[in-house]
Amino acid sequence: KEILEKYHDLFTLQWEGVIGNMCVPSQAEWEQLLTNCSAFLFYGMERFMSHVLLDRLVAMNIPKCRLVILLDLVRSQQSYQRITNSDTHKSCLHIALERPTETAVLLSLTGVGSVIATQWYTTLQENAERLEVLMENLLSFGKTTGQTVRILR
Repeated sequence: KEILEKYHDLFTLQWEGVIGNMCVPSQAEWEQLLTNCSAFLFYGMERFMSHVLLDRLVAMNIPKCRLVILLDLVRSQQSYQRITNSDTHKSCLHIALERPTETAVLLSLTGVGSVIATQWYTTLQENAERLEVLMENLLSFGKTTGQTVRILR
């Protein structure tokens, strides 16, 4: 919330979405957010693709979305239990398609222009720091996504 408030006046007047842990977005809400945005930010627990139905995502056409930022792969005991229960109902191939590289490929195939994503498990604090660097460089300094990713490295 602090980051959203800090950058509220810089290109964020039209931001919409789901914030906090009060409700879990439905599949329809995920689809609406992805299809109606020019940029999409996911900052959450476990794999982004564990929150979205794979067969629905691959059928989507979302060329208006120029940038997807996935700050996921954070694990808590509760999220690990949820993902473990969910994974028991999926094939090995399905689980493999939820990995970071495969997720970026799938998003690209749906029309997304650029994908910035974490590649390994991390902490909420580390992702908060990444988000701060991303917002500062993309919104305050006007750097390109490539320049911003280079700074993150």
